[in-house]
Amino acid sequence: MDKFILFLAVTAVLISSCNRKEEPQEHGHPHEEPGGLEPLAYTLYSQYCEVFVEFKPLVAGSASKFATHVTVLGEQFSALSEGSVTVSLIMAGKGIRQKADKPSTPGIYRLALTPATAGIGKLVFEIKTKFYTDQLVIDSVQVYPDEKTAISAQPEEAATGSDISYLKEQAWKVDFANEPARIEPFSEVIYTTGQVQPAPGDEVVVSATLDGIVQLGSRPLASGQAVKSGQTLLSINGKQLTENNLDVQLAKAQTDFDRAKAAYERDQQLIAKQLITGREVEASKAEFENTGKVLSSLSANYKVGGKSIPAPTSGFIRNVLVQSGQYVSQGEPLFTITKNQNLVIRADVSQKDAGLVSQLRSASIRIPYNDKTISGEQLGAKILSYGRSADPQTGYLPVMLQVNNTSELVPGTFVNVWLKTQPTANALVVKESTLIEEQGNFYVYVQTAGESFQKREVKTGKRDGEKVQLLSGVKPGERVVTKGGYQIRLSSLSGALPAHGHEH
Repeated sequence: MDKFILFLAVTAVLISSCNRKEEPQEHGHPHEEPGGLEPLAYTLYSQYCEVFVEFKPLVAGSASKFATHVTVLGEQFSALSEGSVTVSLIMAGKGIRQKADKPSTPGIYRLALTPATAGIGKLVFEIKTKFYTDQLVIDSVQVYPDEKTAISAQPEEAATGSDISYLKEQAWKVDFANEPARIEPFSEVIYTTGQVQPAPGDEVVVSATLDGIVQLGSRPLASGQAVKSGQTLLSINGKQLTENNLDVQLAKAQTDFDRAKAAYERDQQLIAKQLITGREVEASKAEFENTGKVLSSLSANYKVGGKSIPAPTSGFIRNVLVQSGQYVSQGEPLFTITKNQNLVIRADVSQKDAGLVSQLRSASIRIPYNDKTISGEQLGAKILSYGRSADPQTGYLPVMLQVNNTSELVPGTFVNVWLKTQPTANALVVKESTLIEEQGNFYVYVQTAGESFQKREVKTGKRDGEKVQLLSGVKPGERVVTKGGYQIRLSSLSGALPAHGHEH
């Protein structure tokens, strides 16, 4: 009995499953009926945005819906979320239009037009935001008299087996960007490493002006501390010294100055009475001036028992060479101030590149500890000098490069350097970020349509740390993905597409 009841339950479940209809998978691209109109797709670019629009061929008297995707260009592409989009169909000087004041979802504007007559016209997309107004045009758009004519005019669908679908909704959610491959001058490049050093004349070593004991203020000096010209940094006290005591020296200098001053004033009176010669007056004047200079030097920044040491220039403390309570002799270095305006990078060039050294004009660098690349234009890079002979210890030729200081560059650290010669030829170049390496080969993703991409193997040429020369695989003007290539790769491996909002 129990077995019979179990049999009936299983049979009921099977019958129910067989009668249930299969629900279609949600996707924004509904299947077209055989023989129906296939949608058209256009991808347009301007200075500010990309417009990817899909719509069925225009037929007189029939409404055509436009799924208009607007992407804001920049370092990272994003969906246009605020602004209006207007589409206009202009034929023989007359037109129809529709405007959407806001997107139905961020980046997607839904519009529709119903042409009145057949013919050839142009579609105009006007985009207005609080930052800019833009206009993009599709020329020579055919409006068919009826759907049968439109269907017969449809070209056969081309095979796109190598294309990868990557939707706008996916790209808007990640760090994504692309740009056209360009033909431009490109330099011969020497890749090497270099050490950041202070620029000659950009550092000042401050030394002790007397013997004594170092006394630091309430705020100890530290490397990197900003200082202003004339600011007191420390003092040296020689009050307890038996020799070279500043107080004793100052008292003697004052006495010598007073004596020389009195002698000079007396000689001025005597020369007026022609009782002494002019030579004697000049000698007493020279003595008076010399003792005054000694007194001025000793009394500058004087305080009882010692002298304060000011910063001779504005800048930053590079290093402090003394400690509080330390005895120093006159002339001994106390600290170093860097003006922090320029730096020098010493790059060592291999002997195999010796023939290019005299042609060097600029350089780009990459900072390993933050993986940031800085171009020669940003650095204000300038070749100061290069060695005519190899270093006897390393065998390399030194090249001295002057650059503007930035907060990222730290004297004493090492950086990657791309030394550039004068550009002599045109080359097809893209950003280095476009390259994806797989098992020693390089690939890029090329956008072939609004939501279609191709993975292309490329051969690379010279590099300058920011851009790379492509020898094959990409044509000038083709848009290559500079950010988001790995996300496209992962999407192609998954084989799944998210729900799409396209409407035809």
